[in-house]
Amino acid sequence: MLKTIKGLIAGLSLALGFAPALAAAKSPTDQIQETIQQVRNLVASPDRSDRARKEMLKETLRPQFDWLEMSKQALGQHWKSASGRENDFVSAFAEFLGNAYIGQISSYRNEKVIFGQELFENNQAQVKTKILSNNGERTYVDYQLHRIQGEWKIYDVVVEDVSLVVNYRSQFNRILAKGSLDDLLKQLREKE
Repeated sequence: MLKTIKGLIAGLSLALGFAPALAAAKSPTDQIQETIQQVRNLVASPDRSDRARKEMLKETLRPQFDWLEMSKQALGQHWKSASGRENDFVSAFAEFLGNAYIGQISSYRNEKVIFGQELFENNQAQVKTKILSNNGERTYVDYQLHRIQGEWKIYDVVVEDVSLVVNYRSQFNRILAKGSLDDLLKQLREKE
């Protein structure tokens, strides 16, 4: 049902670094760098079981992302028809994304992350990165952030010029063209 795109796992795995909320004084690049380092530390920690590691990543996932904004953008025009059910969708979408990628994190150990430009426009920022795999493959990942209540929150991850949010919006549009929000929620929860 919900296909992933090439390179998305690499970029999102690092992005979903699931770090605890970071100080507001940090730049978006500092926040992403710290998040990635915390992911690496968790993945490399020999004293935790896979289950414990996944739970730690999951528990710290939510503070790094603006799940409400991601959900609005992923549903697009259908957000209005979710009236009264917004919290259900946000919760299901966040859980789905977290579970979809946490399992992939353990395969990332020694990738090199090169930080590029940090671009600002009003209350929004973009942090450009390049991930170099052990076999030399390059994956370009841009993190889209905006400031909410003094903190930078990720609202989209763009991997190889493909937006996570736009990718899911396209998939959700197809599902909702044939079914209801309940059908979409059911599919997301079945993948949890």
